[in-house]
Amino acid sequence: MIIRARTVVSMAGEPIDDGAVAVSGNKIADVGRFDDVRQRQSGEVLDLGEQILIPGLINAHCHLDYTMLRGTIPPQRSFSDWIRAINAEKATLTDQDYIDSIRAGFAEAQRFGTTTILNLTAFPNLIAAIKEPPVRTWWFGELIDVRNPDDAERIADEAAELLKPARRWGLAPHAPFTASQRLYARCEEIARRENILLTTHLAESREEMEMFRSASGAAFNFLREIGRPMDDCGRETPLSLFMRTRTIDQRWIVAHLNALDAGDFDLLDAAPKFHIVHCPRSHTFFGHTPFALERLRALGFNICLGTDSLASNSSLSLFSEMRELLDKEPRLSPREALEMTTVNGAAALGQKNQLGCIRAGATADLIALPLRSSTDVFENIVAFEGAVPWMMVDGKITLPV
Repeated sequence: MIIRARTVVSMAGEPIDDGAVAVSGNKIADVGRFDDVRQRQSGEVLDLGEQILIPGLINAHCHLDYTMLRGTIPPQRSFSDWIRAINAEKATLTDQDYIDSIRAGFAEAQRFGTTTILNLTAFPNLIAAIKEPPVRTWWFGELIDVRNPDDAERIADEAAELLKPARRWGLAPHAPFTASQRLYARCEEIARRENILLTTHLAESREEMEMFRSASGAAFNFLREIGRPMDDCGRETPLSLFMRTRTIDQRWIVAHLNALDAGDFDLLDAAPKFHIVHCPRSHTFFGHTPFALERLRALGFNICLGTDSLASNSSLSLFSEMRELLDKEPRLSPREALEMTTVNGAAALGQKNQLGCIRAGATADLIALPLRSSTDVFENIVAFEGAVPWMMVDGKITLPV
């Protein structure tokens, strides 16, 4: 099949006017100007007309478990109060509620142009009920042992067994304040053995910084009340604790990194470069410390975008995340924002040149957007709102259904 569009944005070069992409099976066979591709390739032609063809978007951090919680929890006085509020909501939900929530989340992400999603689930046992997600999915078991640290190894081992049938999977010890060092260590052992990815929440809030650096604040008091051992608090920042106790490499995808101090940047300068996920609208919802995008990029970190959960966001649209990011980072270009939802996400997954780009040999994950103005093509892309009109995942057209 040869797919023609008014403009093809490959992310591997400049936009191609009157462009085309040849697809063979689930792979891209060719890309270029329509006349040139037509001469080199055979097959039926699908003309998308006055549309922009781009790689499918990659959501690098999402919690589809909580799709049904959209709008139910208003901003709270503290991050700890928000944790209390979401735990109260979760206590009312059944397994079927979570299954329905995950399915609804997949459908919404697909409508907004996401073709690959890194989904953290607190319920790996429910994955078997989600037969065929409409988008490419890496399932990460979100693991917490704050109330039962003696069970760390069992928690990680059981999650791994439940996740293995999903093929694309990883482990997500939740955060240093909810996951013990034993749990992190076991997850790393499994990751090395199974060659899988790891993700975690780190330095997300000012309260987390207060807890670990000063042994004080709302998070410290809340976690002490529920019985967490607090002997790791009062000496260093969350990042310092993570760097000191973990084996840092490209396997790690770290979400947030909002609360950092000067010493943390010194550590990051000398550190192996893991991947970082920023969630702009969730960041705004919580009123977190400004994200140090430019400093982290200057240090050589690969920055991706995610939507976080709908308990702290209004939709699963990565276009909206890009616009929020550009509103907060006016020096950033629309093209750079798009890179964070395509090629950067692919790099985090170890899928560089396979996902997040349109080039020969890459997987055929594509979306089309209407060309609505004569402005810069990347500004046109980032400004898109609503449901995408056309999508291909793994060489199969999935929208329109």
